[in-house]
Amino acid sequence: MAIHSWLKGGLLTLVVGAGACGGDVEAGGASDVGVLVEGTSRVINVEISTVVTRDFVERISLTGTVVAGQDVTLSAQESGVIRRVVVEKGTTVTAGQPLLEVDDAVLRSQVEEATAQASLATETWVRRKRLYEDDQVGSELAYLEARYGAEQASARLATLQTRLGRTVIRAPIDGFLETRMVEVGAMVNVGTDVVRIVSLDPVKVVAGVPERYARDVTVGAAVTTVFDVLDISVDGTISYVGATVNAQNRTFLVELEMTNPDGLIKPQMVANLGLVQQTIEDAIVIPQEALVRVEDGYVVFVTEGHGDAAVVVTRAVELGASQRNEVVIEAGLTAGERLIVVGQQQVAAGDRVNVVGTR
Repeated sequence: MAIHSWLKGGLLTLVVGAGACGGDVEAGGASDVGVLVEGTSRVINVEISTVVTRDFVERISLTGTVVAGQDVTLSAQESGVIRRVVVEKGTTVTAGQPLLEVDDAVLRSQVEEATAQASLATETWVRRKRLYEDDQVGSELAYLEARYGAEQASARLATLQTRLGRTVIRAPIDGFLETRMVEVGAMVNVGTDVVRIVSLDPVKVVAGVPERYARDVTVGAAVTTVFDVLDISVDGTISYVGATVNAQNRTFLVELEMTNPDGLIKPQMVANLGLVQQTIEDAIVIPQEALVRVEDGYVVFVTEGHGDAAVVVTRAVELGASQRNEVVIEAGLTAGERLIVVGQQQVAAGDRVNVVGTR
């Protein structure tokens, strides 16, 4: 009880003292009031960035897969036993280079037989022709039989020679012999896969684009391709845009080609694509973290004045295109204003600020 009485007395003394002090201020202590107000107002440390205009590129982010420029699996064109492996897998080959040889003993004998028959048929035709045309000897039927017999023999010889040539399996393109499916002594039939050749320069990157971007993606559109595993970034253009949408994932295909002289980019690697959707010139672009969400939209805070006179002003803004952590401001902010980019969550209009850094 004694303590309670003491507290009441102390509070009464403080109130009276404050009243006396107030009387002194009214009598002519206005400067003391200014010091009091300054001592109790908020001063918040912030970082600012001067608003400037620049070109803003809005990109569509995609994930693509590398495929070989050409990927060819060769099949045997003649049946037989693999007699010789000319080139081992892992070797770079050129178009026309022999890769494998199929046993050709039977075909070679058939070619020799057909050659002899073609020679006989040709000689017979030449003689029949001379007798019939010059000496009027023989019938027209015998004349025609000799003529067509020679042509048939020549055609059969040509066919066998072509088949004999196919016993040597050759590379159809320049590339890398990726896989060999047969060994010496293996029996192959017509259509049996024997080797696979891939061409790695150039390569293609294939990606699926969501159908909502169909208006924005055309052949020739600029695209940046990034291979994270190789730390490589390549600028290029779209070379192919698919005409149909995949019913399963609602995307359409796009392709781009790129050179690969060192062979570092390999098929089935994953690439990150940044496909240019639009470019906005002289745009006001700010970091998204500078935005503050309010009930009816977004605002930003700018500072007016300098030094101790710097105060916070609110700007309601209209947002445009965004990309990653940046957004275009379509209205509400002008170039040259000093935008608060750190501390914006703690300030309110009219607060005094202390600028501790700029970006």
